[in-house]
Amino acid sequence: MSPAPPPAPAGRTPLRIVLADDERMVRTALRVILEAEPDLEVVGEAASGAEAVPLVRSLAPDVVLMDVRMPEIDGIRATEQILATMAQPPRIVVVTTFENDAYVYDALRAGAAGFLLKRADPDELIGAVRLVARGDSLLFPAAVRALAVAHTAGGPGPAAPAWAARLTDREADVLRLMATGLSNHELSERLGVGPQTVKTHVAAVLAKTGSRDRTQAVIAAYEGGFLMKKS
Repeated sequence: MSPAPPPAPAGRTPLRIVLADDERMVRTALRVILEAEPDLEVVGEAASGAEAVPLVRSLAPDVVLMDVRMPEIDGIRATEQILATMAQPPRIVVVTTFENDAYVYDALRAGAAGFLLKRADPDELIGAVRLVARGDSLLFPAAVRALAVAHTAGGPGPAAPAWAARLTDREADVLRLMATGLSNHELSERLGVGPQTVKTHVAAVLAKTGSRDRTQAVIAAYEGGFLMKKS
């Protein structure tokens, strides 16, 4: 995640959030933290993935905080169902207790925008919601890499992904920097190019890697060995 959480946008309609967690106390704590901010509004709560899917479809929130481990339908399957059945799905952040949770990796591959640890402090939580709502991904680079390495451990080294040869040198640089958790604004400053140019490069990376978002592109790069070569 970016070092400093993004500030609250001025004069905008509050971001609408759904909480999905099987522990009522957790949902209550999250609601209290989020609704203390004028630009954030919790519009619904679900105690399981089975409840979360229809609730999200009906409320069409901007962001969902989705517990990974829940009864009936876990956060992974709920994420898959939401993203597969909504024309304009919300940004989903999966919430977990452990950084090395295999469920987190599967949820990220399913299309979640990122993950957040339950021990995160209020500023991190608030910053995470604002970050994903504006289109960035919530990456903990070291943890994402550790998850990817653990997922592919024990097998033969990955073959070079076919898409790697289609990346321009600048696109390859952008993908490597994306893997460090930089936002579009930070990419713009690091590369010395305008924000629109960064958006163009990021869009090209997503298209060539066949990824829904930045998180999936980074995971694809780790799984394919593309990033290991430069780390």
